[in-house]
Amino acid sequence: MSDHQPKKSRREFLKKMGGSAAAIVSGPAVLAAAPPQHFYILKRRSRIPANDRINLACIGMGLMGFGDVETALALEGIEFVAAADSYKGHLTKVKEVFGEQVKTTMNYQEILDNKEVDAVIIATPDHWHDRMAIEAMKKGKAVYCEKPMVQEVEEGRKVIEVHQQTKVPFQVGSQYASSITFHKAKELYEAGEIGELNFAEVYYDRFSALGAWQYSIPPDASAETCDWEMFQGDASDIPFDPVRFFRWRNYQDYGTGVAGDLFVHLFTLLHTITSSHGPNRIYTTGGLRYWKDGRDVSDVMIGLFDYPETEFHPAFNLSLRVNFVDGSGGGQQTRLVGNEGEMVLDPSRITVRKKKLPKAPGYGGWDTYETFPKATQEAFVKQYNQEYGNQPTEMIPPNEVTYQAPENYDMRLDHFANWVNVIRNGGETIEGPVFGLRAAGPALASNISHYENRLVYWDPETMKIAEQEQAGK
Repeated sequence: MSDHQPKKSRREFLKKMGGSAAAIVSGPAVLAAAPPQHFYILKRRSRIPANDRINLACIGMGLMGFGDVETALALEGIEFVAAADSYKGHLTKVKEVFGEQVKTTMNYQEILDNKEVDAVIIATPDHWHDRMAIEAMKKGKAVYCEKPMVQEVEEGRKVIEVHQQTKVPFQVGSQYASSITFHKAKELYEAGEIGELNFAEVYYDRFSALGAWQYSIPPDASAETCDWEMFQGDASDIPFDPVRFFRWRNYQDYGTGVAGDLFVHLFTLLHTITSSHGPNRIYTTGGLRYWKDGRDVSDVMIGLFDYPETEFHPAFNLSLRVNFVDGSGGGQQTRLVGNEGEMVLDPSRITVRKKKLPKAPGYGGWDTYETFPKATQEAFVKQYNQEYGNQPTEMIPPNEVTYQAPENYDMRLDHFANWVNVIRNGGETIEGPVFGLRAAGPALASNISHYENRLVYWDPETMKIAEQEQAGK
């Protein structure tokens, strides 16, 4: 339901669309091991065998729809059989790209009623996610639902309830949950490579019109080529607007803004690494600083999050930032800081730097020791040496290790592989609806904090907006 660029080669298209990866991380292959820096290449998991064919359909053939279908078809035994969209041009493009045999419709119900369809991708605007996911599960279809899983927090618990009743394979489409990069980071974190976590910061900045959702609008966009009533659903009842139709992410009626589109990815990677269920206090600020094109969502958002102590991690603080007007050129990075080092990540690389404080604190220099009388200094030194045994005061030199994903690695492909494996062999997906709501919930609460200008308390266990005394436990 969003726009789509002309088809490139499969490799170019998948590379441009982004990555998706697997739940299992193989052992690293050593490329170089010359101190002080070590460099490792991570291995991609092997492809799953094609035990039988899976007939796949997609609802919403915009950028994410085309990208998701292209990725799924890279796996063995997947047949793309049907597509639904509210713009006739997208359906014409489906047949141009995937063949005339693909059934197309502007009514998504026909997809869900089609008994030949085994699994469905939901890649619509956010306000349709919960309804379509629930209807698909009740029809017995395996579901791959794009992130955020829901537009409103309350919708998430209904999705979870229906999933528990139907038990169909359900995957939320935040591919960071399957990335070999972030699973290696999880392994390193759990091994204590940076000591006890106390702070994390994540940013995902952009500096382009397309990155700020100024997507192209086709010249034939009209009430005749677009099913505006179907697109809107119960979101609003305004007259046809091609800008809202093709740039829906810019409007709160249909999307979830920066937080729902990008914060949710950042929560996904952090929760994957730390096994966290989420924060309990949320404050987010920001504003519309540049892209004043009629949108009613911000282009800069900064969030602060308190994570309580759990069995998986100590209490720590998180800072998130998204800036669509980043004049430095954009980019993304995650940094986890512990008391013995830091872990710096981007989607394809991890660098661990260790720097542990010695037991002896040292004295002298910019220190109150210099203000003591001579006799007191001598007494202090004697006491210090007795306590610390004349330990050297110099810092332990940093130890740096880097892990690199293979060239052209695509985490989205592994995310789909996990879903397909569960469809064929049973089990639980790596990002089911509970994980999905624990990633989407804090992102949606961030919008509440930002637009209502208030602190929000979140209960990561019940996945509800909470009163202060409930969240502060």
